[in-house]
Amino acid sequence: MSLTAERRAVVTGAHLVGSVNLPTAEAVISTVAEHLGDHVARIPDGEVGERYYWLQFQTFRLERTPGLVRVGDTPYLIRGQFDQRPFALDGSVAAADLRFPDLGYADAAIASFATFAALQDVGRVPAGVRFQVSLPTPAAVVGVFIAEQDRAAVEPVYERALFGEVERILAAIPHDRLAIQWDTAVEFGFLEQVEIAGVRLAPWFDDVLGGVIERAVRQAAVVPEGVAVGFHLCYGDVEESHFVQPKDAGTLASVIRGVLAAAPRPIDWIHLPVPIERDDAAYFAPLAGIQVPEGTALTLGLVHHEDGVEGALRRIDAASTALPAFGVATECGFGRGPAERTEPLLDLHREILERAR
Repeated sequence: MSLTAERRAVVTGAHLVGSVNLPTAEAVISTVAEHLGDHVARIPDGEVGERYYWLQFQTFRLERTPGLVRVGDTPYLIRGQFDQRPFALDGSVAAADLRFPDLGYADAAIASFATFAALQDVGRVPAGVRFQVSLPTPAAVVGVFIAEQDRAAVEPVYERALFGEVERILAAIPHDRLAIQWDTAVEFGFLEQVEIAGVRLAPWFDDVLGGVIERAVRQAAVVPEGVAVGFHLCYGDVEESHFVQPKDAGTLASVIRGVLAAAPRPIDWIHLPVPIERDDAAYFAPLAGIQVPEGTALTLGLVHHEDGVEGALRRIDAASTALPAFGVATECGFGRGPAERTEPLLDLHREILERAR
């Protein structure tokens, strides 16, 4: 499919999901600003340090939580360091009385914002670009790391702890310079009934779609207006592969409609994946007719390093049959890809925008 410029959707800009394979927050922020400049509305810190493998470092916090114990005697490691054995309540502490240590998200955000602000204040980051903090949803951590029988009891306690991290971030970072993204991935494992590394992603709520939307609404509500908020909808990124390929954007569209209808505040952006082989209109058809409020940007993860500009343009043309405007991004963060790919991938975003426009 190839569309003329007149028929192609308006391509609004680029979005970075979160993780970027560079060694420090300063390197990420300055490199993104250099390569993409005002093509992005937000710049993350790359999820550097202990956060490089998304939420896996939370296992170290759970190990230090009195009342939780590993299930099983033999560690099951990924990347040689992250033990995938689930945690269960050991009976010594009621679930409601669990006390998690600092989860690490606020400390990282506050430290990285100082770097971001210094770079922006001297003009190396364009004025008006916000600092983006990407957070996993509480259900993601609970759904992956807590034993199935204890998930319903632990979720509200962990949610309070994570929302407490958000409160610290809000208190430390000027609201007009801040954006918060909720990474919503495990929920699509619930919706698609999948299993990862031998762990069944089993929801602990009967109305799965309704429960996913209800939780997203709570996540949006904890972010006050004045702070930009968005959602990264994801089908997983285990060594750059989805846990299951979406057959089309139908489930994604159902979540988007539900969140936009129920959110108590404006949603600034929603990002969703586009598999590399899906340059057909059928994939995007379920997105047609979504009432996207003014000020809410849909961003499509249609940038793939394997087929570059031409592949992205095919997917842009296919998406244009369903949507009048959208931004572009990769399907997920690219912090776990090779470091030498980082700068060319940032340049690829810019080249796609220039060609699409």
